Amino acid sequence: MRILGIDPGYAIVGWGVIEYEASRFHVLGYGSITTPAGLDIPKRLEMIYDGMNELIDKYSPDSIAVEELFFGHNTTTAIVVGEARGVILLSAQKHGIKISEYTPLQVKQAVVGYGRAEKNQVITLVTQLLGLSAPPKPDDTADALAIAVCHAHSGSSRIADYFNK
Repeated sequence: MRILGIDPGYAIVGWGVIEYEASRFHVLGYGSITTPAGLDIPKRLEMIYDGMNELIDKYSPDSIAVEELFFGHNTTTAIVVGEARGVILLSAQKHGIKISEYTPLQVKQAVVGYGRAEKNQVITLVTQLLGLSAPPKPDDTADALAIAVCHAHSGSSRIADYFNK
């Protein structure tokens, strides 16, 4: 199963592509889609959409795993990130790729085994699980790989197929 993990944002969209087969991970690529701060929001959303389309065309994922949004106080940021997340989901939908969504708690639970894990614990375990020589940068990229790992653990189960019918 080829999975594209996405950590949505409007300044930085972290992404990571893994293959998961026979309980083994193979990293195909990772990085980020970045948009300059001075651009207006519609142009930034277009850049994110175009970047997603390029990733999907290059890696042909079987599924896309996206982190659900969680914001405590800053509703302005939540709205803009929600718009970016919308174009990410639209790109996946237009390509006919299955979309799965996970909360930060689910991702931490799947990767670290503890839903309240610290960010550095997630980064360390993602680096070890995927056999990377160094922690992925920026942190958004490490988060995207963690989301892909979460999906591999959650989405590859036959029980998940049963409930998603």
